[in-house]
Amino acid sequence: MTTFCLTHSSLDPYFNLAVEEYLLKNFTDDFFIIWRSERSIVVGKHQNALAEINHDFVRNQNIHVARRLSGGGTVFHDPGNVNFTFIRSVKEISEVNFRIFTEPVIRSLQKLGIAAYTTGRNDLMLDGKKISGNAEHVYRKRVLHHGTLLFNSDLAKLKGALNVDLSRFDDKSIQSNRSPVTNISEYLKEPFPVEDFAGFIFSDIQNTFQDKKLFRLSEEDIAAVNRLKDEKYATWDWIYGYSPRYVFRNKIQMPSGEIKIEMTVVKGIIEELEAKGLPGKTLAAVIGKRHRPEDFEDVPDAEILRNLLF
Repeated sequence: MTTFCLTHSSLDPYFNLAVEEYLLKNFTDDFFIIWRSERSIVVGKHQNALAEINHDFVRNQNIHVARRLSGGGTVFHDPGNVNFTFIRSVKEISEVNFRIFTEPVIRSLQKLGIAAYTTGRNDLMLDGKKISGNAEHVYRKRVLHHGTLLFNSDLAKLKGALNVDLSRFDDKSIQSNRSPVTNISEYLKEPFPVEDFAGFIFSDIQNTFQDKKLFRLSEEDIAAVNRLKDEKYATWDWIYGYSPRYVFRNKIQMPSGEIKIEMTVVKGIIEELEAKGLPGKTLAAVIGKRHRPEDFEDVPDAEILRNLLF
């Protein structure tokens, strides 16, 4: 079967994630894609988005938050990170495993003198540190496999964005494995730009396909992808509302004493709340709201609630 190879210039994480779903569900062809995004935290399909991000840091640093179609843990994207995607039709889903897709990437990295390896989990390692997180999604008899390649990413931003107090959340969502990370560029004999790295990976891997063709999104394709982006990937309902039911607990110390809360959030909406130290009018303002800071800007005790709920 022909493998269509695609690289595009969009750095919009929501558009890029929509491209993957569009090609997976509207074609029967195999695809190989290389792409990059602006600074983004991308959570897995079954994760609690709020539990995965340092909300204040992400907002202050203008880092996007996105949810992808596949499961697994949270990853960090920025222009210094290169993403690869394989979409493949198979006769039986049991034929597919992570190694089928990670081995070509490892071989390409080895040609650059990078001694990458896999631990057998969903990652690629270098010198004991993680350089790539991988995940998969199965749709009928089509498999989407994608992964990151930290080339010269801003690792300080990555660590800051993922610095979360998980003790405040109680849920059954998939939690990320906070592994030490490193950049591939630090291990190169001679430095070169991330664009050249992305070009090399694209060229080298596409040469492994016996039958390949370059592919470009048509105007009709782009319009359809943008609709999917606007209706799904860029929406609060998908990014936060899709999170599984969770219980959030927190406490803060005020001059008047300690305030404690325990609230249940379902599809991003605060449904139940138990609190100590909050006046009744404030409690009433919380129930039924989305668990996001913007919804508490004009309610009683807004500053207290922001410190307490996030």
